Amino acid sequence: MYRMKAAALLGIGVILLAAGAAYWIVTSHGFSARAEPSAIEAWVARHLRRLAIPAEARNAKNLLEATPLAIAEARDHFADHCAVCHANDGSGRTDINAGLYPPAPDMRTPVTQDLSDGEIFYIIKNGIRFTGMPGWGGEDEENWKLVLFIRHLPELTETELELMQGINGLEPPGEETH
Repeated sequence: MYRMKAAALLGIGVILLAAGAAYWIVTSHGFSARAEPSAIEAWVARHLRRLAIPAEARNAKNLLEATPLAIAEARDHFADHCAVCHANDGSGRTDINAGLYPPAPDMRTPVTQDLSDGEIFYIIKNGIRFTGMPGWGGEDEENWKLVLFIRHLPELTETELELMQGINGLEPPGEETH
């Protein structure tokens, strides 16, 4: 009986200590959307996102082939609808994304590229709660094409970037004039 009471008190103490630490962090640092997320916060967010995607959706496979036409159609859709936050090159270096918290990731890096096709599809269709990523819904075929294009982002050519800029007029990251 004594051990159970001691364990319960220890558990309560740990919870109170964690709550006190969290309170101190929030009151001393705030919740600015302009602050860089800590490594722990980013890790927690990625794992919560994974938990929020049903296993069936995570395991879904893209049955569309990455043909030049499918990539081109998705490229134009991305330029028209997605690049305002994600940038034409997928880097996320945009004025809008600079004020988002958490910021949209660089979609060319493993943070996005290591997601399954089903995870990317689910995120496009349903969004991510408590972030700037809305759920777009849309036609499944168009969303699967966007998955193909997101996979293609690390290999974008200058010609493709110019075509995208022709659609949306966005300056390449780092070249904006204010």
